[in-house]
Amino acid sequence: MNKNIQWLNERRIEKTISNLEKNNIKGYYAKNNDELLNIIKDIAKEGEMVSVGGSMTLFETNIIDFLRSGRYNFLDRYEENLTPADMKEIYRKSFYADTYFSSVNAITEEGEIFNVDGNGNRVAAMLYGPDKVILIVGANKIVKNLDDAVNRNKSISGPANAKRLNTATPCAKVGYCMDCKSEDRICCEYTVIKRQRTAGRMHVIFVNDILGF
Repeated sequence: MNKNIQWLNERRIEKTISNLEKNNIKGYYAKNNDELLNIIKDIAKEGEMVSVGGSMTLFETNIIDFLRSGRYNFLDRYEENLTPADMKEIYRKSFYADTYFSSVNAITEEGEIFNVDGNGNRVAAMLYGPDKVILIVGANKIVKNLDDAVNRNKSISGPANAKRLNTATPCAKVGYCMDCKSEDRICCEYTVIKRQRTAGRMHVIFVNDILGF
């Protein structure tokens, strides 16, 4: 990454962390993957039951492999040969997890966490259930405000994920949101987390890289 862009991203991360703290959400900056794992180990203690929301970022940062290492009791939604009934059970058990891992669709510089879900299991667990939530966020997910967060989902997150999932939606063909009524629509539940009531529950770890969609 160009050093000037890296510097610019760091300033945006600093501002966003400062505003997250005002909203009772803990923010961190991991300069590399070793720092990322050390932060996670400090939050999620060995032996805890952990689960994850659907996230390419967790794969790109090797967090899925880390959670599979045996350090945790991992409710692995990506395990091979799971049936729909198995997935449903994992989604429900996730509400009882000690720590829930995911990423975000966008996060504003004012410290607002914006997400769009298809099934709703990911945002539901962020909102309530697990004792702790760890969100791993690339610098590319930071936006100025909620309008920019909505636009980011329409132009990047929604179409890219629809293409990845091979959905029968217009955006998977044309590359931008058409606010469709498709049965395959993945943009169904829209949530904004503006503040956490419980201190120490939600943790956002920023990585100065392009991660996820």
